[in-house]
Amino acid sequence: MIRPPSDTTPRTLIDGGSPSRIALNELAAAGTAALLVDCDLEESNLSNLDMSDWRFENCVLKKANLTGATLERAAFAGCRGAFANFTAAQLGEALFQSSDFNNANFGGATLTETAFNGCKLTGANFIRAKSVATSFHETTLSAAILPGFSFRKVVIVRVDFSMADLSKCDFRDAVFEESSLRESHLVDARFEGADLRGADLGGLQLNDARKFKGATISRSQAGDLLAEMGLRVK
Repeated sequence: MIRPPSDTTPRTLIDGGSPSRIALNELAAAGTAALLVDCDLEESNLSNLDMSDWRFENCVLKKANLTGATLERAAFAGCRGAFANFTAAQLGEALFQSSDFNNANFGGATLTETAFNGCKLTGANFIRAKSVATSFHETTLSAAILPGFSFRKVVIVRVDFSMADLSKCDFRDAVFEESSLRESHLVDARFEGADLRGADLGGLQLNDARKFKGATISRSQAGDLLAEMGLRVK
């Protein structure tokens, strides 16, 4: 669910159409929050605008440029934003709900308590993102680039990390439920104390299996890992 706006927050509704940067810049400069519904912002230049507390519902943001934008507490619900550029954007407490931002660039973005729920982030780039308590729920992150992310003590529910770059990620004491690590890249990732019984570990190699020292897996997963190594259990 999209967070309800504050009753005391002035809000301008933009319903449909393709609002220009000039119009949006005027709103941002005035400190007026906006609710954009069914707007076409494909390839729009929204860089460096202060859009704190703005709401985007069912908007098209494909290839939109949001570099350096301030989007604190912003929300994106039902949006389509393939290849959108959030480089160095401020996304503290932002909410992404039921949206498709495949191949989006979040490089260097600030993601403090940012939530992604029911989203498609296939191939998304999070290199050098500043992540603090970032959450992913029922989200596809296959082939995404997430080096150094911390998921320590997080319950990971229905998240697809297949083929993702998870190098140096911290999964210590994390719990996986109906999630996938299939063929993910796990160089220097940590799993001590993690519960992996709810994770798909298919395609992992011997060197990857060693990274799971101290983690809990099921008997069937152990058999599958041994089979991947060419060993048979009788």
